[in-house]
Amino acid sequence: MITVHHLNNSRSQRVLWLLEELDLEYEIKHYSRDPKTRRAPPSLKAIHPLGRSPVISCGDKVIAETGAIIEYIIREHGDGNFIPLMGSDAYDLYIHFLHYGEGSAMLPQLLLLYTSYLGEAAAPLSPMINGELKAHFDYMEYHLTGHTFFAGDEISGADIQMVFPLEAAKKHGRLKGYAACIDFVDRMHSRPAYLRALKRGGHYDYGPTLS
Repeated sequence: MITVHHLNNSRSQRVLWLLEELDLEYEIKHYSRDPKTRRAPPSLKAIHPLGRSPVISCGDKVIAETGAIIEYIIREHGDGNFIPLMGSDAYDLYIHFLHYGEGSAMLPQLLLLYTSYLGEAAAPLSPMINGELKAHFDYMEYHLTGHTFFAGDEISGADIQMVFPLEAAKKHGRLKGYAACIDFVDRMHSRPAYLRALKRGGHYDYGPTLS
């Protein structure tokens, strides 16, 4: 049985979504952010030394990092689903976006978040950060204009990974003019498995409002 150590309102929501898409049994251990600092609680360090979410445990195995978790779940429990055929062009895109989502796409958004606490002191960095944001949104828009999903014509783990950078950007009004990116987020948010994961995971700022 997979246990998801789920921090409220965090990227671990993607792990719940993948598990729902694969119709796997799992349990959730909920953790809450500190109301003042918005940081994860110290109790998460008892699960993994970094003390961050997402992290899953399965027996004695503990896996952290969203990309690694996605790969593990699909490899061990996906039964060939959510991953393109190895050696295909779609597989190359799958690997690319599985790493790109956290390795590149999130960096300028995180820089924008961190520098927002600096006030006027952040002004020298703003042009560089804004330029990086535009470059990445332009890239994702160009790719999605020619593809239904990030790794071709079928949903895969790459889409699970890539939803967070785009839904976070949409939440903060950064996707104006990026119609394909907005459409991707809306399509993912309308999937029954995504909505089931929201009900199990709890409030999530970046997802749709449940009725």
